[in-house]
Order: sequence, then C-alpha cells, then structure tokens
Amino acid sequence: MIRAKGVAEVTDTDFDAEVLGAELPVLVEFTADWCGPCRQLAPVLSAVAEEQTGHLKVVQIDADTNPATVTRYGVLSMPTLLVFRSGEPVKSMVGARPKRRLLEELSDVL
Repeated sequence: MIRAKGVAEVTDTDFDAEVLGAELPVLVEFTADWCGPCRQLAPVLSAVAEEQTGHLKVVQIDADTNPATVTRYGVLSMPTLLVFRSGEPVKSMVGARPKRRLLEELSDVL
C-alpha cells in the first residue's frame, strides 16, 4: 500500500474503533498499490494530516486486503475519500485532488 507519511493505516479489524469511535472527524482514504492517483494523493494527505492535527484524523485503508470495509461502504473506485463524523459517513469524494481543493471540500466538516 502507498503510505502517506504521518497517516495511520486501518484495517477491517480496527476500523470501527479507529474511525467510527473517533472523537474527531475522520478522513479515510480507500487506496490500493496499483492505483496511480493514490500515489499522487499521498503527499496531499500527509500535508492535510499535519496541518489539521487536532481537528481532523486522517487514515488510509488498503482496499485489496480489507474487502469487508470496502463492501460495507460501497467503495467502487480508488482513491475514494470518505469523511466520518460521530460514526457516520458525512461526505464522499472520488479521485485525487490538489491540497487546496481538498481543504475547500472539507471546510464544511472541519
């Protein structure tokens, strides 16, 4: 999996505890090794995670090794970004985007 620096990895096993049980809003990137746009998004996620410390938790989940979570949220393409607040998905975005656009899209959930 393409790891974004400073971004934790979650799995089917700990998704509920790490994401649904989090106090902060959580941005989850569904990613895969074979996904080109995911590689482009990795440094963006790293920057957002660093800038939004204390306001937003950013995690990644490998779609190929965690099929239960992918199926549960109907994820069909990579990268898919889901924002969870209080255990519920509140926003969904598909595809890579520059940091400024991502922050604009997240402004209503931060």
